[in-house]
Amino acid sequence: MNLVRAELERLTARRFVQLMVVLLLVAFAVTAATTLAGSHQPTPAEVSRAQAQAAEQIRELEAAHDRCLRIKAGQATPTETDYVPVNCAEVDPGRMERLPMTSDYLEGVFTFATDAEPLLYFLVAFLILFGFLVGASYIGADLNSGGVVNLLLWRPRRWAVLGAKLGTLLGALLVLSAVASAAYLGAFWLIGQTAGYPGHLDGAFWGSLGAMWGRGLVLVLLAGAVGFAVATLGRHTAAALGTVAAYLVVWELGARLVMHILDVARPDQWMLSSYLGAWLTGEVTFWDRHACRSGSSDFCDPSYILSWRPGLAVLLGLAVLLVGSGFAAFRRRDLI
Repeated sequence: MNLVRAELERLTARRFVQLMVVLLLVAFAVTAATTLAGSHQPTPAEVSRAQAQAAEQIRELEAAHDRCLRIKAGQATPTETDYVPVNCAEVDPGRMERLPMTSDYLEGVFTFATDAEPLLYFLVAFLILFGFLVGASYIGADLNSGGVVNLLLWRPRRWAVLGAKLGTLLGALLVLSAVASAAYLGAFWLIGQTAGYPGHLDGAFWGSLGAMWGRGLVLVLLAGAVGFAVATLGRHTAAALGTVAAYLVVWELGARLVMHILDVARPDQWMLSSYLGAWLTGEVTFWDRHACRSGSSDFCDPSYILSWRPGLAVLLGLAVLLVGSGFAAFRRRDLI
């Protein structure tokens, strides 16, 4: 326990960590102030007009679906302006992911139900960067300066020391991320109540937002662990930064371009960013250019879905591999 307390004090005393926390607060304040300045609380007349426009749009969608069914049944003659898909279910309002809402027709109004998810994506992205950089600098600076050697003189058990550092890092990241997310969303919920429009906040909305928040916290912890592990393997913070930069340039950009030139099928499934997006959003849809080359006249859907399960498996597997390699290298390495 004394080791964990000491590591927590060392972590919170680092100037880089303090700087990143300040940047987090600044980004939060700027986003909130910008949102507040560009929004106003709608009048009852504005809300009523927007509700009428949304209802009218839904009626038009229902009429288009009904006309499609009548055209398919031979009860109506299509015109040039009619859109008649192969299956009328494509224009069925009941199957649409999202119907027109009141907030769609409110101008200059911040709507919490609509904007909360993009705002949370922004916060999660910052926290992922925060976790990776803090994790890498936390162990990298100690390895480079000899701080780990001094600590081992006090507690000569390598895995216990490294495990305490990693556990303290992940615990601090979890607490900071949870508190920051709650304060962040709470502030924008308050803006929506007092200077904007709350929107439709039902159980499905809160469940979806909570699921995304939980997946984001997992990514923050994985980013911190990966940064910590790569810096441990490279014995320097720069090793983690260089590894990420090399991966992005060589693989995500270079290899993707080569695969496109060679016309490789489904190149997105070889990219780590695809699995990261699949885990964070629940699922992502990609296009397979080879799926509809059979020459058949039947309808062909060239898309394929990557769900959160393989996304989590790949990200967790990578993190476990790197952390395990870091611990194994730390146990055998000469630290002097």
